[in-house]
Amino acid sequence: MNDLAYTRRSAIFGRQGEDPGASGGDVDRKDARVKPRRMHSRRPSSVATRPGQNLPPLHDVPGLSIAHKFLLPLLFLVLGAAGATRAELTIEIVGGQEGAQPIAVAPFGLQGGGGLPQEDLAQVIAADLARTGRFKPLPRQEMPAAPQSFEEVDLRDWRLLAMNNLVAGQVTRRPDGYYEVQFALFDVYSGEQLANMSLPSSAADLRHTAHRIADIVYERLTGLPGAFTSRLAYVTSEWGVDGQRVTLRVADADGHNPQTIVSSKEPLLSPAWSPDGRRLAYVSFEDRHTAIFVQELATGRRERVASFPGINSAPAWSPDGGRLALTLSKDGNPEIYVLDLGTRALRRLTDHPGIDTEPAWSPDGSEIFFTSGRGGDPQIYRMPTHGGEATRVTFERDYNGRPSLSPDGRSLVMVTRVNGQFRIALMDLASQGTRLLSRGGLDESPSFAPNGSMVIYATQSNGRGVLAVVSTDGKVGQRLSQDAGEVREPAWSPPSR
Repeated sequence: MNDLAYTRRSAIFGRQGEDPGASGGDVDRKDARVKPRRMHSRRPSSVATRPGQNLPPLHDVPGLSIAHKFLLPLLFLVLGAAGATRAELTIEIVGGQEGAQPIAVAPFGLQGGGGLPQEDLAQVIAADLARTGRFKPLPRQEMPAAPQSFEEVDLRDWRLLAMNNLVAGQVTRRPDGYYEVQFALFDVYSGEQLANMSLPSSAADLRHTAHRIADIVYERLTGLPGAFTSRLAYVTSEWGVDGQRVTLRVADADGHNPQTIVSSKEPLLSPAWSPDGRRLAYVSFEDRHTAIFVQELATGRRERVASFPGINSAPAWSPDGGRLALTLSKDGNPEIYVLDLGTRALRRLTDHPGIDTEPAWSPDGSEIFFTSGRGGDPQIYRMPTHGGEATRVTFERDYNGRPSLSPDGRSLVMVTRVNGQFRIALMDLASQGTRLLSRGGLDESPSFAPNGSMVIYATQSNGRGVLAVVSTDGKVGQRLSQDAGEVREPAWSPPSR
């Protein structure tokens, strides 16, 4: 969600005078952990909290200023989640690109005996490519052949169907129970093999291996890295007999394999990935006081790193993974600070009577972009990481906030207000030209894919919170939703390692 609205929520829920070293009240930790998949997390770590449920009345809240009040409608929209949540996200492609490349992904053959693997690798690869809008995979029922080995591939069959490329592969079961997945990418007209690789995989990792193959195919055909092996962090919200349950989850980029990281009866906000993809920083309202936690995905171990009186919000990792930029109001006004995670040294970066929030690092770590009300209306500013003068970045429209930098540092996405509606916009930092990417009325929390080609954000559909993905040219879109309940606060992981 828009983190100025988050600042507003923090002011409402935050309690002055709480012990910043408190351990978090009644916290129930389970021994489930996220199992590493090479460098990835696979199995859930669940930390359930049991803080109080009733919200404090506004007149009892310290630090609630007039400057916050224009954000009140967003507060209640976010907290109004309802419905039972199903774990897996469903993806609907809502836009496509004209001139998408025709490609065929033939079913992979099985060598070495035994039954077929549980995962249909070709189907996963084709779905990955289709979601980008750049490719139009041939439906399986229209395929002229299903080659079980590379020797059975006859490119003439695929030329007749005007396919530009063909992906064919075979899966060999090894004596140790693992699989060897071999695939080739063909140029149908020249006959050239653009890729021919063999990837080892456990049975549990076959779906991930299919995503790796899709990454390779995408890069060979577009020149850009794929993002199919990346992951999504997001927050779901459901109502049950015990009241509201808010859950922070991590899933594959296609919505599969969702894992619960934290579950609470109070809000969870602003998940942020560490640069190595092994940890998440997030905001929790345990004990009805905002605190920032850092949690290891592989072990489930988490640590409270900021729990000062007042607002603790909007964590953002430095590119080297050693520091967090965050918003604190411990000295009275919301300001940007930088926390060294090794030494716990805290350095104040901004010092202005206006609200400063939503920090975002430049990819090279030299600057921090942030949202500020110092000019009257919320706008985006930038300043050197070591401190200095803040320079205004946005001038178009009366509301621009929640900056997120592209991986190459050349552009940013943000929340902007157009005729009273909140949209996602892309800004070229060199030309300062902007382009609207979304069409909703309450679009928020934009986050770049690790290859910079897509942006994920939270929006509304039929009165429910869902996630949406849009290409940076605005031509291709997807919607990610659950059968019931709310989904919001998305964050796209860094590249898979």
